[in-house]
Amino acid sequence: MTNPIARRGLLTAAAILAAPAVRAQDAWPSRPVRFLIPFPPGQATDTMIRLLGEELSKRWPQRVVVENRAGGAGVVGTEAGVRAAPDGYTVTVSTSGTIGINPSLIPNLPFDAERDLAYITTVFTVPLVIVAGPGFAPRTTAELIAAARERPGAIDYGSGGPGTSQHLAAEMFAAQAGIRLTHVPYRGSGPAMADLLSGNIPMMFDSVASALPQVQGGRIRAIAVTSPERAPQMPDVPTIAETLPGFSAIGWAGLAVPAATPRAIVERINTDVTAILREPAFAARMVELGGTPAPQTPDECATFVRTEIAKWREAVRAAGVTPG
Repeated sequence: MTNPIARRGLLTAAAILAAPAVRAQDAWPSRPVRFLIPFPPGQATDTMIRLLGEELSKRWPQRVVVENRAGGAGVVGTEAGVRAAPDGYTVTVSTSGTIGINPSLIPNLPFDAERDLAYITTVFTVPLVIVAGPGFAPRTTAELIAAARERPGAIDYGSGGPGTSQHLAAEMFAAQAGIRLTHVPYRGSGPAMADLLSGNIPMMFDSVASALPQVQGGRIRAIAVTSPERAPQMPDVPTIAETLPGFSAIGWAGLAVPAATPRAIVERINTDVTAILREPAFAARMVELGGTPAPQTPDECATFVRTEIAKWREAVRAAGVTPG
């Protein structure tokens, strides 16, 4: 029979050994937390994540330090986040491009987007929008589809480049509508927008955040947004889904940590971040910048990411984009 005194001694020893880990976890964060953004400064993701970091720095006993590590279509920064110590002190900004699209576009990706990261929450979503110059006759999704069916391949559209969310969303739209459009790729959405404004291309897919000033200024016209619901920044602009039920192609950014990070830390970050995203003033500021707050539980976020990877993989296949 086990000696009860000896058993109590073993339990006490185990508790003592476990105590430092428990205390360390309870004390998190005990040093600055790094938010790793895999893009250069100045983009919408950078702006919104920095705003979030400022708010978290007010709540946490340690500040959030934002680090931009660009390169390789976001692979460099994302890999650095995957390889970081799983202690919650390096949080990687995950996006529709780096996590949703790259697994289908980049061969030999140095990480597995589904296995190697624990997803905390999506921070915001950004719908794309079909925008057209004043000389483009179709004014609705139905009219655009009808015009494309009448003249297959005759309608050009611009994007920020091959394999971008703008390009793939357009090809996803064409596949679901049963039409053929001609892709005109640019080196970024800025040059594409310049050609749209000058009349060199009739239409393009762009993010709401980027296109909004031009739409509000009356220089271009919004035909439809790609999100399942209407964008709060463009409440009068219908969704593609109102004509093609089920259509959805959005940009997004979220937070992730290495997969081995303790669940308690993942949940702590989730609780604080989602509380901020639900604050009316913060949410309103995010909408002003072109995004929509998207708080989720860690499990909801993981499911969302898996769904997005599968959806963009099908879009890459439909677009005929060759990985590499």
